[in-house]
Amino acid sequence: MTKIIADSTCDLSKELIEKYDVEILPLHILLGEKEYLDGVNISPAEIFAWSDENKQTPKTSAIDMNTPVEAFQKYLDEGMEIVCFSISDDMSTTGNIFRMAVEELEAQDKIKVVNSANLSTGIGLLVLEAAIMAESGEDATAIAARMEELKPLVRASFVVDTLVYLHRGGRCSGLAALAGGALKLHPRIEVADGKMRPGKKYRGSMGKAIMDYVKEMEESLKSARKDRVFITHSGCEEKVVSEVRAYLESLGHFDEISETVAGGVISSHCGPGTLGVLFIAQE
Repeated sequence: MTKIIADSTCDLSKELIEKYDVEILPLHILLGEKEYLDGVNISPAEIFAWSDENKQTPKTSAIDMNTPVEAFQKYLDEGMEIVCFSISDDMSTTGNIFRMAVEELEAQDKIKVVNSANLSTGIGLLVLEAAIMAESGEDATAIAARMEELKPLVRASFVVDTLVYLHRGGRCSGLAALAGGALKLHPRIEVADGKMRPGKKYRGSMGKAIMDYVKEMEESLKSARKDRVFITHSGCEEKVVSEVRAYLESLGHFDEISETVAGGVISSHCGPGTLGVLFIAQE
């Protein structure tokens, strides 16, 4: 049997985590001198409140070494193989820590670490694919190999209400030049080759910007894999999220439309009001 593990930046809902039996290992979030575990003892709403009050973007840090060592050992003791997913290596050292934990346990033949080259439910899409394969009896080597094939097909993008969080956090190359003039616009951020990059900028209200962004993807959405599409957001207005869902339903293409709220790490860097539509393109 193969166990699927992912770090907390995959932004899967509690329901999906339980349904697909995925273990989540939390990254760390620092609000001043206080340290929290992503998704365990801190919420995005608390992060935004602290950030507004202190005029700072929270700091985040990778998983500590003991966490994966203990998690991996537990499943190895049960005779299981493991496939473990990390946020893009270009965004965090978490993947390296996972690989160091594998080396410490001398379990390279039993544990495969997948650098997702992505973030948020861009990782989550891969995690669920892996969980379905594990459920059908595939071993870790076969699952990890399949993930390498799927990684370039993941389409992850989102629209942010403001560049302030990403700019202050230094998480998106090319944003420094945009920051001065673009703060009143709503930029599209895309993930490509493991990195975030700025794309088109939308004018008008955030609700209008999000719908413009989604409708521009119509052809890509209609030719995407049919099994699942994610709407992932960091506390958008319910009306806006409902409009996005209704639009996706109107396409009559996807078997499942999953809504998830971005976790603490992703929210810390993208800020409130962010929304993305994420899917896997056809091969």
